[in-house]
Amino acid sequence: MARTDAIVLGAGIVGTSVALHLAKRGMAVALVDRAGVGEETSYGNSGVIEGSTILPPAFPSSLTGLLRVALKRASEANYHLSFLPQVAPWLMAFRANSRPQRIAETARLNRPLFARALAEHETLMAESGATQYLRNTGWMKLYRSERAFADLEPEFALAREFGLPLDALDAAGARKLEPSLNPVFKRVVFWPKAASVSNPLAVTRAYAARFAKLGGITLNGDARSLHRAGRGWRVETDEGALDAPEVVVALGPWAPDLLKPLGLKLPMAVKRGYHRHFRAEGEAMLARPVVDVEYGYLITPMEQGIRLTTGAEFAARDAAPTPVQFDRLMPQARKLFPLGERADDKTWVGSRPCFPDSRPVIGRAPGLSGIWLAIGHAHWGLTLGPITGVLLGQMMAGETPFCDPKPYMAERFL
Repeated sequence: MARTDAIVLGAGIVGTSVALHLAKRGMAVALVDRAGVGEETSYGNSGVIEGSTILPPAFPSSLTGLLRVALKRASEANYHLSFLPQVAPWLMAFRANSRPQRIAETARLNRPLFARALAEHETLMAESGATQYLRNTGWMKLYRSERAFADLEPEFALAREFGLPLDALDAAGARKLEPSLNPVFKRVVFWPKAASVSNPLAVTRAYAARFAKLGGITLNGDARSLHRAGRGWRVETDEGALDAPEVVVALGPWAPDLLKPLGLKLPMAVKRGYHRHFRAEGEAMLARPVVDVEYGYLITPMEQGIRLTTGAEFAARDAAPTPVQFDRLMPQARKLFPLGERADDKTWVGSRPCFPDSRPVIGRAPGLSGIWLAIGHAHWGLTLGPITGVLLGQMMAGETPFCDPKPYMAERFL
């Protein structure tokens, strides 16, 4: 039986970053996952480090948009009818949090995390020898109609408040940055301070390797085996039982499987997403992530090819994949960029853990002494993993947090 200062459950980008930051503080840390480092939800993302993100996702505000989703004609969203009764309370809470005033409030509450997200990644990449994966080339959001672009003034106002630069471009201006894009759009917003990575899995593994150099250990085990052992906690691993006085739950969409049996029920839902990789036709090139806002997909250059990610799918976490959104969005994606043949033979599917107020939960688990939470990062796990590690590390070490942690506490739901 091994004993350590802290066990981190979940070796995605969030859990790995938390484990690394605890190890940097001199703690003896074990990182436990049933799969390999970074191989679950953290593997399939846009690769964007969204330091310039302002507004969280929102419930459709127009009747037309809602009907397109309801009638399964939208490329930006899909759902399983059988899952709607289960997720309906979450959707109603999400809708309530999508009111303009609440959206702006959420943006301000999340800002301390996003404002430091890129800098913390840069620090960890330098320490981990992973800077070759980082691209400081910004990202672009395309709008196919002037009307969609005209609705952006609230976001622009917050950008000014936060001191975030942006460039509003027409199609010609956008093609100076990305000449291979076809001018099927009217306007573009270029966010120059965003960054992206060319291989999210490699970045997570680099952070895990740095964790190991600091004395951290990574073990295979089932987080659901966690139980009380004296004054601390015990989890079973392939190497035997592991004890620690403190445990960090960073299990992403699997967190409820552990927390509910322990008596803690939080309003987490999952938004599933898919990606595929494609080759570019001819001499076509892409230098940065590009979002086609109205059709709800993103294309971005990865080491594996041009990655195309879908919007959200509301379905049970473990339900069979239904990648129908590709059928709806591929014609539009190919009009925008000359995507060629598939560069992979498998469609990736994963689940994003989301709270209805679009804020993560970072801090102590209410009523469970010794347990800490780092869950619910939604679309921003890659972005916020390292800065979550900073904040939680400071809290666990008794240091003064760099920002007020209250907005991210689980007690807001209880």
